[in-house]
Amino acid sequence: PTSAQVSAVPQPGRFRYTLDNDVLTTEQRQFYEDNGYLLIKKLVSDEDIERFREEFVRICRREVNPPGAMIMKDESLRSQYGQSEKVVNKVQDFQEDKELFRYCTLPEVLKYVECFTGPNIMAMHTMLINKLPDSDTQTFLHPMHQDLHYFPFRPAARIVCSWTAMERADQDNGCLVVQPGTHKQPLKPHGYPEWEGKTNKLFHGLLDEDEKLPKVHLVMEKGDTVFFHPLLIHGSGINKTSGFRKSISCHFASSECYYIDVKNTSQEHLEKELVEMVRKKYNATSVELRDIWNFRARLVRGERINL
Repeated sequence: PTSAQVSAVPQPGRFRYTLDNDVLTTEQRQFYEDNGYLLIKKLVSDEDIERFREEFVRICRREVNPPGAMIMKDESLRSQYGQSEKVVNKVQDFQEDKELFRYCTLPEVLKYVECFTGPNIMAMHTMLINKLPDSDTQTFLHPMHQDLHYFPFRPAARIVCSWTAMERADQDNGCLVVQPGTHKQPLKPHGYPEWEGKTNKLFHGLLDEDEKLPKVHLVMEKGDTVFFHPLLIHGSGINKTSGFRKSISCHFASSECYYIDVKNTSQEHLEKELVEMVRKKYNATSVELRDIWNFRARLVRGERINL
């Protein structure tokens, strides 16, 4: 069927996590079904990546100030490096930055996204990560987690992350680490890991990690893109090199997804933390989790239905 005929409703039968179209091979679909991720080599051009890198540097220098963007820094380095990319480790929620948001509209990316979400695609959550050199303090180690912990919308099978390496990512500079097949498990309780002095705001991790499950380090070259399910358990190691490890990503969802109430669930404490942060930042008296996500969300293909 053509993409317009693809339904965003999970189909009974062999494939639960991918939809019928002519983009993925049967082998690729089966790999995603079994493992919860799929790596596509050289998907994003060097030219686009260079443009994203230049815009990131402009944001670091405060030459550009995208409304609503959360710019995370290592404050301990500011006195040494000032306003530069050597201080900023993440730009989150860049949906108002025209240049960076181009990533979420690239036809070559959306072609694959549609295999998981269907034709009505929302860009829900955006990040450019600049993993800083970190051999001693391990400040930017991201514990193993499931992204669905952060999302108050469902169904999970119609959400996918697109994560593109902006330079080679390997075990030395803290590449992604995944636990294949864990996307078939339920959402688990998350919280701050008990690492003294090594926790980042909102870098939640699994409270009960199964160390016996096999882990795969995703070694990626510049432009390589991995698509993965929001229940896949993953994280990233520390950057033991003297350089930076940049990546750009977006979580996409079908606009046919719907919001859920996270009260009395394992996600409730995250809601409180996030709402409190937004209230302080914008001096707002009344903010709900859905308001935050409505602000972040952008339609990038098809029509807006629920989200």
